[in-house]
Amino acid sequence: MSHRLSRPLDLALLALCLLALPCLSLAQPVARPAAPLAKAVSATAPANATSVIAPPPRVLVKTSSGSFVIELYPDKAPKTVANFLTYVHDGFYAGTVFQRVIKGFLIQGGLFDRQLQPKPTRPPIPIEADNGLSNLRGTVAAARAADPNSETSQFFINLVDNPRLDFISDQSGATWGYTVFGKVIEGMNVVDAIGNLPTGPQGPFTADVPRPLPVIESMTELPADAALPMARPARAKPGAMHPAG
Repeated sequence: MSHRLSRPLDLALLALCLLALPCLSLAQPVARPAAPLAKAVSATAPANATSVIAPPPRVLVKTSSGSFVIELYPDKAPKTVANFLTYVHDGFYAGTVFQRVIKGFLIQGGLFDRQLQPKPTRPPIPIEADNGLSNLRGTVAAARAADPNSETSQFFINLVDNPRLDFISDQSGATWGYTVFGKVIEGMNVVDAIGNLPTGPQGPFTADVPRPLPVIESMTELPADAALPMARPARAKPGAMHPAG
């Protein structure tokens, strides 16, 4: 009698176990990827916590007309940026001038001294104008001669968008364009003030020399964590006169 009563009980227990199996099979696919995901997060967390993306280099340019800050693009123009920073670190730009100003176009400098004599430079570097960057307002580009691979210390700052200076093709110097390697991120009002100076002939140049000559007093690479300085135009000195010539 006890044996007959136990069979229904056994069957009931077996039925309960069979009903539970589908639930367990549904739960397994969800539970299995959860553990590897947790491991992946814990494995990458220390790396993410310690990895730091270095900010782009920034250069403070102090001139007789005021100061401004240039942010550089080493990821787009590595050779041009390295070349520019070499001149900055060597103190080459101190005492050079912006000798060319064309209103509504650009200002150019970084080679001639106060007497409009060129300073000796390092060897020229290969052009990188095909880097996808455009000569937009505020961008900084390397000046050069007719030969595309003749960039040294000179640079110019675009006062307006100048897409005609962009890379077109590598067929000739006329189509190579000019390498954009940075942008003014602070003090564009100072650049505009230089761009609005009166110009004329002086020294070896027949036109476009600004008066008075804006002198680059110093260029300094800013520390990565440095706050941007407030860039303001320099105040004109009472009784200041334009240089002769």
